[in-house]
Amino acid sequence: MSLGTHHGGRGGGVQADVGEVVAVADRIRGAIETVIEGKPEVLRIALTVLLSEGHLLIEDVPGVGKTMLAKALGRAVDCSVQRLQFTPDLLPSDITGVSVYHQERREFEFNPGPIFANIVLGDEINRASPKTQAALLECMEERQVSVDGRTRPLERPFMVVATQNPADMEGTYALPEAQRDRFMARVSVGYPSPQAELDMIDSHGSHSPLEGLAPVTDAGTVRRLADLVRGVHLAPGMRRYIVDLVNSTRTSPELDLGASPRATLHLVRASRAHAALEGRHYVVPDDVQALAVPVLAHRLLPGPQAQMERMTPEQIVAKLVARLPVPAPR
Repeated sequence: MSLGTHHGGRGGGVQADVGEVVAVADRIRGAIETVIEGKPEVLRIALTVLLSEGHLLIEDVPGVGKTMLAKALGRAVDCSVQRLQFTPDLLPSDITGVSVYHQERREFEFNPGPIFANIVLGDEINRASPKTQAALLECMEERQVSVDGRTRPLERPFMVVATQNPADMEGTYALPEAQRDRFMARVSVGYPSPQAELDMIDSHGSHSPLEGLAPVTDAGTVRRLADLVRGVHLAPGMRRYIVDLVNSTRTSPELDLGASPRATLHLVRASRAHAALEGRHYVVPDDVQALAVPVLAHRLLPGPQAQMERMTPEQIVAKLVARLPVPAPR
């Protein structure tokens, strides 16, 4: 059942569908919070990206739980999970797989790489060479892999959760714009609060909390909920609001590079998922505003004046959101 075509007059079935989205997301969130404490905003974005079938980039300094978050998400959903440790000597075939010739059978057999999983953790993606980073492009955008002239589809759900260290750290290669644009959202985990760090000493001191994390849903349920999320209603006024917001990044004198049309589509999909997670079958401006920074900021390049004033892309997006008129409710 789709999630309705207008705001009012919906039947109980639609609300039940949205209610299931909320219930399953709450179970996943609760499971992850046994491992990652005090980061509700990061978890909200991760669940939004999962249900809108996007990819997530987690950027922060080492040791704050980037990899733990990605692993916990994979454990909470009963699906296939693979981890890729990006290093300077990693080859594209280490990601996609390779065909091996069998002498006895006199034929090639394809050995699939770790990209053939529902959730793929790409650890420290910016420590690999640009050539290897580029191997992810087709997989992330087309959801397929081409090896030796044959195309192989990737099974839904398919989500890449990549972690990266800040670009000014030793041994890193900055992700090119085309690669960053494939990620629906970027988040930073940040340091825990003192209380959360005290709790972490107790929970992580003697064993890994991942060991006790049991799945709370499965891949089939996530696929079904993602299909439901696609039907969340997006009114014409909200469509125009999203287009105007993205277009403002292209015309802003503070930016040398604005957001792409792909960013518009990502913001639409993420806003629908955010609305469903809030228990609504329609998108409101609050959904778009909550996602504007994580969905848009990592795609932008500040201009010289903004760099001189040390303005971050996040600050520029927040200013653009504040300036943009909010569509009147219907």
